[in-house]
Amino acid sequence: MSGKIQYSNFALRQVAKEMKNLKRTAEVVIIGGGIMGVSTAYYLAKRGCGEVVILEKDLIAQASTGLSVGGIRQQFSNPANIRLSQESIRVYECFMEEFGVDINFRKKGYLFLAQKESTWKEFLSGVKVQRSYSVSVEVYSPEDIKHMWPFLNISDLKGGTFGPEDGYADPYLAAMGFANSARRLGVRIEENTEVTGINIRGSKIQGVETTEGPISAPVVVNVAGAWGAKVARMAGFELPVKPFRRQVFMTRAFDAIPKPVPMVVDMDVSFYFRGEEPGILMGMSDQNEPSSFNTHVDWDFLEKVIEAAVHRAPIIEKAKILRGWGGLYAITPDDNPIIGAMPNAEGFFCAVGFSGHGFQQGPVVGRLLSELILDRQTRFDLKPFAYDRFRKIKQKGEKRVV
Repeated sequence: MSGKIQYSNFALRQVAKEMKNLKRTAEVVIIGGGIMGVSTAYYLAKRGCGEVVILEKDLIAQASTGLSVGGIRQQFSNPANIRLSQESIRVYECFMEEFGVDINFRKKGYLFLAQKESTWKEFLSGVKVQRSYSVSVEVYSPEDIKHMWPFLNISDLKGGTFGPEDGYADPYLAAMGFANSARRLGVRIEENTEVTGINIRGSKIQGVETTEGPISAPVVVNVAGAWGAKVARMAGFELPVKPFRRQVFMTRAFDAIPKPVPMVVDMDVSFYFRGEEPGILMGMSDQNEPSSFNTHVDWDFLEKVIEAAVHRAPIIEKAKILRGWGGLYAITPDDNPIIGAMPNAEGFFCAVGFSGHGFQQGPVVGRLLSELILDRQTRFDLKPFAYDRFRKIKQKGEKRVV
C-alpha cells in the first residue's frame, strides 16, 4: 500500500468547506460579484478598508455583467447619468495603466436613430443637455446617415444623433480586472456562496446569513443586480426593481458591412446591433414580456430580431446566426438606479436597478459607494437616485433606454 494519504471526494469537499469557514467576520460584506461588487471592493481596499468580502451565489461576472453587450456611452437624457458615465469612461480609458488588463475599449461610436417625430424631438432636446455637459454629439439628417453608413435603410427615419467618443468594451475582462486587483489588496471573494438573510439589531446591520454559515459585519452592500429587490427584502425594504430578460444574438463571420461598425440603436423598436469580430452582435427588447428570472433563449423571438435587423440594415439578411444568450436587466419605474445608504438601517447600502447601464457606470458607482461607506458622504449629487424618490415629486426618468 502506498504511503500517500488518499482522500475521497467527500473528504476533500469537507476540507474545502472547513477552510472556507475559517473567517466569519468582516468589515464590509458585498452581496453580488458583478461589476458593481468588484468595483466597490477594489475602491474600499484601495483606501485601506479592513476585511472586505464579496459573496457571489454563482461565479464572478457570470450573470448580468458577463452577459452584457458592453456598451459605453454618454448620450443620456438625464444629467446624472451623463455624469456617471463620464466619470466611468475616465477609468475605462486608463484601465490598462491601473489594472494591467486590456478591456478592448473600442470607440466606434453610438448612433441613435429616430423614426417617430416625438422621439426626434426628444433627441434634439437631449443633445442640448448633453452638450451642456461637454458631451461630443453630432446631429445627423437621414441623408447624413446614409452618407456615413450606406448599408442603413433611412426611408422611415427623422434623423439620428452620433456620439463619436462612445463605444464598447469587454465586460468580463473589466470585471476580472477589478476582481484580481481587489484580491491583491486583500479582498476575499467567496463564489458559490448565496446570502440567505441579513441580520439587523435595532436599526443597525449585524451581518448576513449564507449557505456557508453566518458572517458578522457592520456594513452590508447590496449590488445584487436583478436579484437586488430580493436581497433588499431580507433587510425589510421593498425596492421597485424588477428583472426582465434581454436576449442577444451573434452572427457568424460577416464582412458585408464595412468596418468600423458603431453601436446602432433603432430607438423606436428597441433594436440595436454593433460589430463584434468577426461578426455582428444584435439584440432587441420584448416590451410585452413580463418580469421574470428567465434567461433561456427564445428562438421564436429571433424572428422579430431578424425582421428589425433586415429592415434597418438589409444586408444583414445574408448573415448566419451563430449563437444566442439571455441576460437580465434590473429595471426601476423611472429607469434610473437606486444608489445610497438605506434609511433606518445603519450600515446597509444599495446600488441596484441600472436598467442595462450597470457595466458602463460600474467603476464610478463602486467609488461612490466606498466614499459613502468610509466618509459618510460624497460630492456627487445622488438625489436623482435616492431610494425614497418614488414617494416624492416625480423626477425626470431616463429616456435613452433600450
